[in-house]
Amino acid sequence: MAMSKAQKKVLKEATSERLQKINSAIIAEYRGLTVSELTDLRVKLREVKAEFRVVKNRVARVAIKESAEKAAPLADKLKGPIGLVLAYGDTAAAAKVVLEFAKDKENFKVHEAVMDGKAISSADLKAISDLPSREVLLARIVGTLVSPHRGLVTVLSGVPRQLVQVINAIKEKKA
Repeated sequence: MAMSKAQKKVLKEATSERLQKINSAIIAEYRGLTVSELTDLRVKLREVKAEFRVVKNRVARVAIKESAEKAAPLADKLKGPIGLVLAYGDTAAAAKVVLEFAKDKENFKVHEAVMDGKAISSADLKAISDLPSREVLLARIVGTLVSPHRGLVTVLSGVPRQLVQVINAIKEKKA
């Protein structure tokens, strides 16, 4: 059934609003999947602050060109029956969910992505999904920053400790 201009305008505005909020977007072909399989994907994506949307390609192109510069590299890639995975949170977590889902479903194919306004191939997306989560990376950075200080504190506390041990040994020898 054809959409009226008013319906397309509402859909375009909703799409542009979503695209303005994203950190990244992934184009995926979903042909041949059942509704329950797509529902499973949507549930998993919701857990990592992302969503899977099937949007008319023309409406999405217009929304990108008018108000979503972050997703501009995707405008030319919107061809055929595709869906958009819109990640509002951690891009790596969303990529992990999508690629894990694609592993199990041969009909689900990940084509390209955009992250911070730059196009990313599916191979680069795989590399991003192999990264640890943001929290783990931040913990590693903090550990790297703290370890020289911890070593310095250990060395500096070793001198008084040895002095106390020498004094204790002298005391035991005299006793």
